[in-house]
Amino acid sequence: MGDISQAPVQHSVETPSGRIHYREQGAGPVALFVHGVLLNGHLWRHQLAKLGDIRRCIAVDLLAHGGTESTPDQDVSVTANAVMLGQFLDALEIGPIDLVGNDSGGGIAQIFATLQPERIRSLTLTDCDAQDNWPPEAFKPFLEMAAAGGLRGALEAMLADSSVYRSAQALGPAYEHPERVSDDDIETYLRPLLHSEQRLGDFERFLAAFDNSHTVSVEARLKALQAPTLIVWGTDDVYFDLAWSHWLARTIPGTRRRGELPGARLFFPEERWAEFNAELRSFWHETQ
Repeated sequence: MGDISQAPVQHSVETPSGRIHYREQGAGPVALFVHGVLLNGHLWRHQLAKLGDIRRCIAVDLLAHGGTESTPDQDVSVTANAVMLGQFLDALEIGPIDLVGNDSGGGIAQIFATLQPERIRSLTLTDCDAQDNWPPEAFKPFLEMAAAGGLRGALEAMLADSSVYRSAQALGPAYEHPERVSDDDIETYLRPLLHSEQRLGDFERFLAAFDNSHTVSVEARLKALQAPTLIVWGTDDVYFDLAWSHWLARTIPGTRRRGELPGARLFFPEERWAEFNAELRSFWHETQ
């Protein structure tokens, strides 16, 4: 069931949107994993390590995140990120994919799936933005802080003292057990956001572009999406209420199954990876 002893290989590839960084592990049909705001492909390390026996698992770094690089005038909105995913697949000459998204990456996955439905072998959505719940109410204070010029200070504070990252005022509510998030993981997620003045500015623009018009505008196409779809939701998510999993299941006609992880929160692909991987493995077996 995958080989956790081997680290994923890290690459970058040129696209019209920029030089896109990604992690890759395994062989077989391609599964593309899309992270959300503040994080990067490291979120999916347990999926890459454990599902590589049945999939060529690829975790991309979004525009303005991780090791991905772009020009200062590059659009970094969520729709631009969805367009980038198509360019990324083109650059690697990849055909149909099993697409998996979390948080804002799940919103981006919805947009991409409606833009290029022919490329979706299957779709898996975990706790994520949907319809007019973007940004979610609980994330708005962070966006307001960033808009007021406090982003650098907040990132520096979380890197200087990892307990700040784990606190209720920062990313703590995204985790079921924030005390278990390692200092190294926090460093891996946040340090790239301060790599340069341009990177910080790109990330500020990414946050400033959060607007539910991106997801509302694709609702009609979601209602026509026939790709086999799995929805897995944490029941204790303070950002994305369980009701949104029901909304997605009703809206996407390709939905095969909607599952719940009791007590799980937003970043459960990292915390509850064994249960989630079992869901993915079963779903992919059913739909192959």
